[in-house]
Amino acid sequence: MSRSQVSLILALAVALVAVPAALAKGRDNRAIRIQGVCTQQSTSKLKLSREDRGIEVEFEVDQNQNGVPWTVTLSRNGQTVKTFTATTRAPSGSFEARRIIAGRLGADRITASAARAGETCTAESAAKAKVSAPAAAAKDDDGDDDNGHDVGDDHGRHSGGHS
Repeated sequence: MSRSQVSLILALAVALVAVPAALAKGRDNRAIRIQGVCTQQSTSKLKLSREDRGIEVEFEVDQNQNGVPWTVTLSRNGQTVKTFTATTRAPSGSFEARRIIAGRLGADRITASAARAGETCTAESAAKAKVSAPAAAAKDDDGDDDNGHDVGDDHGRHSGGHS
């Protein structure tokens, strides 16, 4: 192998390592995944990720039975910010809900809970610091992203594959 070929291979190797690292440095793609707890046989999980307008909350409950309505409540630092109904759907008998709420990932404690007759599922993140919000500002049940923007969520309908 010639000296120029070795130099070219080394330059390509450095570029392959440097470009993805530079791209990743410019954005925060970290996500927090929390396994939930259910009082019966269902399972739940919560995924939180940074979003330009706050925190993207993805909450999934798998009951293995279709057509069952659940009342879902999302809270930030102990204050309810969203309440809605989600219904389990085929083929897996689960629902996955996605909402954007105000807050900072890692700084705010996010709790997701779902309840139906005889069962409750809950998942909660740990906050690095307690952040208090005025009760009036924290109460929001209008289906937007807490800043008045419609986020086009699935209204509790299952949105595809499981992560």
